[in-house]
Amino acid sequence: MAASSAPAAAQNPLKTLRKASFPRPCRLRMVSLARPPPISALASSPSTAAAASPLSADARHRDDVLRAARDALSNCLSETYLDRTVPGLSSKARGKVRDIYDAEDHLVLVTTDRQSAFDRVLASIPFKGQVLNETSLWWFNKTQHITPNAVVSAPDSNVTIAKRCSVFPVEFVVRGFVTGSTDTSLWTVYDKGVRNYCGNVLPEGMVKNQRLPANILTPTTKAVDHDVPVSSDEIIQLGLMTQNELDEVSSKALALFAYGQQVALENGLILVDTKYEFGKGADGTIMLIDEVHTPDSSRYWIANSYEKQFNTGCEPENVDKEFLRLWFKEHCNPYEDEVLPEAPEDLVCELAWRYIFLFETITNSNFQLPVTEEPIHDRISRNVSRALSSR
Repeated sequence: MAASSAPAAAQNPLKTLRKASFPRPCRLRMVSLARPPPISALASSPSTAAAASPLSADARHRDDVLRAARDALSNCLSETYLDRTVPGLSSKARGKVRDIYDAEDHLVLVTTDRQSAFDRVLASIPFKGQVLNETSLWWFNKTQHITPNAVVSAPDSNVTIAKRCSVFPVEFVVRGFVTGSTDTSLWTVYDKGVRNYCGNVLPEGMVKNQRLPANILTPTTKAVDHDVPVSSDEIIQLGLMTQNELDEVSSKALALFAYGQQVALENGLILVDTKYEFGKGADGTIMLIDEVHTPDSSRYWIANSYEKQFNTGCEPENVDKEFLRLWFKEHCNPYEDEVLPEAPEDLVCELAWRYIFLFETITNSNFQLPVTEEPIHDRISRNVSRALSSR
């Protein structure tokens, strides 16, 4: 998402931001990795300007995670076929990251380790599916005061069973900064001269990674294989939502983002942008679905180094998949090249570490790392079968 230098006298950008057959199953054990110390005070402490990045502050913990990630490279969950292993499941739908199965009145959502960007799968990242699923579950629980959600249960660390609903064909992207590297990112279009984006009038003179005067909604709707930006007026004109539905969802999306920014900053992070999806239940209730504030659906920066990085024209320290996007943009054309280079092992393991770091930092809990040679698919099949049979 190309760098520009910030004005020398830039205002403090954080000033107003406070927001088949399988091997025989074996018993699953979980191990708790030591969590890095809290970093909630770093954003406002002047003594941290030259401090080590929180991403590397606990070198021993980081090394433990990187070692575990390397050991797990051959046991990533890249594909699932629960329709063959779990009685009662059918109609698999394969998304970029999630595989969705029909379980009559419910859906079984399996979060895989597939890593997507540029509308295609780039790699498989150890533990990624577990991190995304558990991060979302934490946020779903914490945001019930803002909106109901579709979660029914979580029988496995990679699985959520959800209520069936009618999904709105719009993704609600909320942005707090001008940044990004994909074709639909705000910085990409702004750098090309666009000053009215999805119905939002953008001020002149902004530079990459600068905070917007206010958070904005930039919805997208799905084309065959990519996202298409759309304004609120166009959503109504295309018949994608009613005005009342759009008003309710827009309000909820902005409230969710403001709350997410607050929680992130309390833990030393900046929630830069994210996307939400919503659906309507049989009773007409609008619910939050899919995922919430994960490092896949969101962009996070380290708070205590942001101002220095911004004022020197450097990229912020990110805790999401942005550095993977940048690597691929430097080594190929990820939109047009038929065959992409293989992501280096060190980069894959570093992304696994950053995802786990984000989970532990946001939730203030230890990531429970599975230590077993049992294939993940076997474990998931067993746990989902048990959950469905007990309904």
